[in-house]
Amino acid sequence: MKLTQHHYGKAKVRVMKVTRAGAEHSLKELEVSVMLRGDFDASYTRAENRLVVPTDTMKNTVYALAREKLGAETEDFGLVLGEHFLKTYPQVEQADIGLSERGWERMAVGATPHAHAFVQKDTARTFAQVACSRGGSSVESGIEDLLILKTTGSCFEGYAQDRFTTLPPTKDRIMATKLKATWAYEKRPAKYSATNGTILEAMLAAFAVNYSPSVQVTLFQMGEAALKAAPEISQVSLAMPNKHCLLVNLVPFGLDNPNEIFVPTDEPHGQIEGTVTRS
Repeated sequence: MKLTQHHYGKAKVRVMKVTRAGAEHSLKELEVSVMLRGDFDASYTRAENRLVVPTDTMKNTVYALAREKLGAETEDFGLVLGEHFLKTYPQVEQADIGLSERGWERMAVGATPHAHAFVQKDTARTFAQVACSRGGSSVESGIEDLLILKTTGSCFEGYAQDRFTTLPPTKDRIMATKLKATWAYEKRPAKYSATNGTILEAMLAAFAVNYSPSVQVTLFQMGEAALKAAPEISQVSLAMPNKHCLLVNLVPFGLDNPNEIFVPTDEPHGQIEGTVTRS
């Protein structure tokens, strides 16, 4: 028997950092995973742990380096972590660092942002995936679980049909999706957070403004918009589950329904995915 592939690490390390500038505080919360690849075969095949970095050490490293190095840029902290493991342990060939951010917004009292009170309004998270190896580093950023919807400007018709097709074509429908988008950096931007914001803004504008004959077309247009907005990225991968909003039949109650009353559904849903790259 032969061990052909392996990696191991610590997952779901939650860390929160409060940065104080006088009375005004800033808050950043991350969920971090560390996965190491390298010369660890013996720990699997011969019960030899001499080169094994304990996953508890990985957890503690996240906390200690967060104290020293964690700032506003999630991707930069991922690079700090990955490079640390490469420099500290010669048996490590690659460190894969996953980082997911829980977004906190400053709470407003009246119209004034509060100095140290925050609110978490939704489930959408930004994330980064950093891979550091002896040959170099790569950075991907993105957002997941971002629920977006428009009440018109979308249709679906002209599709293939057979005896099992019951879906009626429509020229006007609600379009809703819980977006996951990941973009790969080819060049380091001046600030990851600013470029990530520019990319997201461009994708949401494409979603809102462009008429959609299908989720597929909208996915491509959003990918195009991201690439045009940020020359630093080389590709964008999008997953757009079609969160159907079904028109309710009110005829039994003697009422019409001019695209006003819907049942939002989560399952089952269409799952549309694609990757857009530069030509």
